[in-house]
Amino acid sequence: MTFTRRHFLQTSAALAASAALPAQAQGGKLPFRYAYSPISWQTNIEEAIRVGSRLGFPGVEPFRHNIINYLDRPLELKKIMDAHNIRMVTCSNGGGGNFTTNFHDPALVDKSVTDHIAFARSFIKPFGYCNHFKINMGPRPKGYDTNDEQIKRCADAMNRIGRETIKDGLRLAPHPHVNSLVQTQHEVDLLMKETDPAYVWMTADLAHLVLGGIVPEELFAKYWPRVAAIHYKSASTKLRFNRVVAVPRSGPEAGGHEWFRAMSDADSGGVDFPSIQKFLIEKNYTGWVTLDYDASMIHEGSTMEALLTSEKKYMAEVLKVDLKANMSGAS
Repeated sequence: MTFTRRHFLQTSAALAASAALPAQAQGGKLPFRYAYSPISWQTNIEEAIRVGSRLGFPGVEPFRHNIINYLDRPLELKKIMDAHNIRMVTCSNGGGGNFTTNFHDPALVDKSVTDHIAFARSFIKPFGYCNHFKINMGPRPKGYDTNDEQIKRCADAMNRIGRETIKDGLRLAPHPHVNSLVQTQHEVDLLMKETDPAYVWMTADLAHLVLGGIVPEELFAKYWPRVAAIHYKSASTKLRFNRVVAVPRSGPEAGGHEWFRAMSDADSGGVDFPSIQKFLIEKNYTGWVTLDYDASMIHEGSTMEALLTSEKKYMAEVLKVDLKANMSGAS
């Protein structure tokens, strides 16, 4: 299946396409698995795991700050996950402790590289089954705009980290993210050009791509062999094929918060999920799809558990996911 902008513009009824989703293949079992983000639970990773277990998600994808209480005892956290039949997909980088996530400042790059290699080896590797290391690429430089030298410096750092983590079976998968160092099409293209495909892959977050002016389908067409992981969340319908960075440069919404949409949201047309789902099935994608939802997406008076429950309903009715076959724990 080949994605082009023309193809998707001509597809006027994305939801109608869901009827053609080949979800019944392999007895309803999809080649990929679903996970969720515990970011809204902050450091209460234990409760996040209990909720995921109740909902039947086979995977969870925490950030470093979610697991900070287990930073030096990963196997204790693994034991809790095992008891709830959940696997850790990967653990993203982030703050907490003396940890650096700046890949464009020459004074901080070396420490950032060292910190990330150490974190991957000391915390993620002990789980024994994670196969990628998803990372964000640090803050947008002062003045907001980047230059090619900053992206090339980041690419060099990614090569250095990936060259080490691949030895432990972890594919380094940086995440283009609005208000981070890499958010636009040009920045993604340069990062991919300057990194070695033997060491560096990508985490494709559909909402962040759209908010950064990137068409997810076109990115998949160009870089599919280098996509290690996928995040499902959406953006406003009006941003579809918009090709401009949609979010503010500063303030609480700068990272995309308040601009994200759940798949089941009435204003979620920024991403064509039925077509993306169909593509993943036809490509026999075998990685993880994480519902990367944060607290900004929870409606007033509701909970993340309620939101994820609604998303499971959308997955069953629109994406034609056989929940019994595909939400049965971490087997």
